[in-house]
Amino acid sequence: MHQKSLHKKIFAAAILGATMTSLGMPARAGGNTTAEPMELRRIMQEIGKNMQAVTDAIAREEWGRVAENALRIAEHPQPPMGERVRVLAFAGSDAGRFKGFDEQTHHAAKAVEQAAESGDGQAVIASFATLQNSCLACHQTFRKPFVEHFYNQHQDEKQDDEANPQR
Repeated sequence: MHQKSLHKKIFAAAILGATMTSLGMPARAGGNTTAEPMELRRIMQEIGKNMQAVTDAIAREEWGRVAENALRIAEHPQPPMGERVRVLAFAGSDAGRFKGFDEQTHHAAKAVEQAAESGDGQAVIASFATLQNSCLACHQTFRKPFVEHFYNQHQDEKQDDEANPQR
């Protein structure tokens, strides 16, 4: 019975992880599809890949892989200083909140790593849920205004672009 509950939790974590990763930011800036995307976008894509790898490793109970990828998430690179200044200036009075989400993500990913290193599957899943909730809270707060400001693209245009990649 306990094993069945664990599998349900792993499946739920996998679905949430896949959903989070599929919400990636668009690649164009200022309405120009040939413009270089911000470094933050590349970092987020890498974190998304690591989140997927953690989900896969949890499902296989490969705790070493979970720990390795959780550490990559916890110690993700930061954008160059100029880009960080632009992002924090845009965040304005919410800059502390933005940084707080990053700090929450770091701590949650470290908790996943530590639980995986001890082989505690239940703690891994609980910590991973906390990590996903941290990511989701940040994305729900900042992604839409960020994309609209830095990529000059509104959500409805983004959905059109996803439906019609030649656009």
